[in-house]
Amino acid sequence: MTATTPKPTSATPAFCEGIQYFSETVAGFETYGKAPAIASGSKSIADPADPAAVFQTMLAADALRYLTLQVTASKASGHPGGFASQAEAYAALVMLGHKNIVTEVGHHAPGFYSAMFLDRSLEDMEIVNVQQMRDKFREKDGLLGHLSGFIPGLLAPAGPLGQGQHFAMSGALLHPDKLFAFTMGDGGMGEPYPMSSMGHFHTAYPSVTNFLPVLVWNGYSQEHHSMVSTKTNAEMIAYWQGNGFEEIILIDAKEFDDGSQTGDYIDSTAFSLEQRMAFTKAVLQGVDQAAKSALGGKLTVFIIKQLKGAGVHALGAKSHNLYPKDTLDAPHIVSALKERALSVEAWELVRTNAERAGGGPAAKTVVTEFELPLADLGELPLEEFAVGGEAKVSTTAMGRLVGKVGERDRTFVVTNADGNEASGIANINQALKIIHPTTDDLYNQSPNGQVYEPLSEDACAGLAVGLCLFGARTLWCSYESFAINGLPIWQTVTQAMAELRRPTPATVTLFTAGALEQGRNGWTHQRPEIEAYFAAMMRNGNVFPLFPPDANSIQACYDWALTAKNKGIVITASKSPLPIRTTFEQTRQGLEDGAIVLQEIAGDKKVVFAVIGDMSLIPAFEAATALEKSGIGSRIVSIINPRRLYRPTDVAWDTCSAADGGFLSDDKFAEMFGGDALIGVIGGASGMLEPVMLRSNCPRDTFAWKRGETTASAGELMAFNGLSAEALTKRAIALVD
Repeated sequence: MTATTPKPTSATPAFCEGIQYFSETVAGFETYGKAPAIASGSKSIADPADPAAVFQTMLAADALRYLTLQVTASKASGHPGGFASQAEAYAALVMLGHKNIVTEVGHHAPGFYSAMFLDRSLEDMEIVNVQQMRDKFREKDGLLGHLSGFIPGLLAPAGPLGQGQHFAMSGALLHPDKLFAFTMGDGGMGEPYPMSSMGHFHTAYPSVTNFLPVLVWNGYSQEHHSMVSTKTNAEMIAYWQGNGFEEIILIDAKEFDDGSQTGDYIDSTAFSLEQRMAFTKAVLQGVDQAAKSALGGKLTVFIIKQLKGAGVHALGAKSHNLYPKDTLDAPHIVSALKERALSVEAWELVRTNAERAGGGPAAKTVVTEFELPLADLGELPLEEFAVGGEAKVSTTAMGRLVGKVGERDRTFVVTNADGNEASGIANINQALKIIHPTTDDLYNQSPNGQVYEPLSEDACAGLAVGLCLFGARTLWCSYESFAINGLPIWQTVTQAMAELRRPTPATVTLFTAGALEQGRNGWTHQRPEIEAYFAAMMRNGNVFPLFPPDANSIQACYDWALTAKNKGIVITASKSPLPIRTTFEQTRQGLEDGAIVLQEIAGDKKVVFAVIGDMSLIPAFEAATALEKSGIGSRIVSIINPRRLYRPTDVAWDTCSAADGGFLSDDKFAEMFGGDALIGVIGGASGMLEPVMLRSNCPRDTFAWKRGETTASAGELMAFNGLSAEALTKRAIALVD
């Protein structure tokens, strides 16, 4: 075919504005392009063996390749190669009516955007033609370099590898009648978690098989050959079988090559028309078989084996991303675009099929474009303990409420890698049962349980946040020291929630056994650096770490978290019995103001102890008693919600879709934290105290975690880290002198 620079005519569809090259003809179009393969009123092709359906699937793949390359080259930036190697598989899914598609490959973003453009989903962003798509690619409020929660029609974000399966499994669990395919790169296959997380999920939910990995086996990673590039087809099939997959469908482009290409990985766009259609037919029928198998109860994978960069500007890892030299004027880009160019009539046909597939644009049909109906929780039975009464375990008090939530909302799932019993929340297991194929009352196990317990923080966090993103309630429980291994996907989803165009339940976590409780276990269990991570994330605008000081406070915190939308809420509390210091009403006020005053002692001068945590209050109270003997007054302030203590200009709250602009006023801050000296105290990372230190004007200092050690008691461990009453008293006196 001959590609030319188009001349605008009245016959050119408006959406084509910005397409740089059209072909005069497309071989086979007159025979197979007379009418859309997806008939008016239909959601998919009628027959995957129909030559017209095959040809039009091939056209859709080339349209995706063309748009992906032109859009990325318009900014000489982005990643066309990986998506290009599986364009036929994506096109096949769409032509078969499946649009609930996610990915673990953030670098597939421009291909996904191209698909959303073709089916008109991007019109919700006022992108109605190719020129606007080019203009808004990799621009603020536009088409970000990696998938986000902001783009119409796309179910989930993507950036860090090894995450897409969590979203597909979450969707499958909530919507058993729909297929959730996710593309997975053979480079990302080397990540440690995808296979193990799918394995545990399948054991826990053996009937939920309607998620479909689509492995893009193209032989290359980002900058080199993929680590699985040397596997034979038989070895790859055996690998998936060994990981529990019953149906493995592998389509290898090499088997259709009629051009004597060398190597194990082949570019199908270089085939003759006859062989291109043969390959596309195999993909289309293979995807159809895989979809029916997955929906029919078999754990299934579809593998497309085709050279990375097939049909774009370069091959192999060299096609992965564009550099400043890869502009629309560069000869190799021009040549590639002309090679993939379609006629005006072909573009119209592709657009019609894309729009009809699945019943309409993805932005109007995929599950995440709608709020998931949720059970009404009613009023939770909070139990308020007497202030100054018997010491209580905070986590256990919250666990009782968690059980009630699960009883009232059967879609609610609790995840925990380290064991709820070890965190003082065995009552969650007793109420909701651990999901396991073996029923065992001693261990609170049941196939129909609601507690998901893989020994992987990534799998715990992944399912919990995936379900929240898709609209359900969950709780991720962990030890503070181990949760860091599940944090990447939690961060990905909370950022997506900040950008979402719809409300969804906050993703809530409970982190127990803070560093101060783990003396005898040593530094392996004393890793509170995750608090520094959350401290940094507070500035995002929708991340709220909460530090309830007692068993009353934690109940009020969880009650508040259950009503929150589009937030990431982290509750950190001890599993040891601790004094009851607050009422429900105090915590509710603390959630709004950020902190509450627990004790005030008059004196000639006033030292303010700004304390984060529950056990860290103990040395503060002891220090206050010692200071009183020296005639020095004190005020102990328990910081419950430190995000509220920032100044509004410190936080990107107004950029969040569900904006929360609640911050403590300057007058109230001065009233609560003003004094002759201020000492911040935390049993974790000092960064969490930043809001107070930024706003305080008096002499001040910080006492925080330094490092772990094996000790016989929490008090000894606190002293090792300088968190003792003696140290606080000495520093307070020095500050007010």
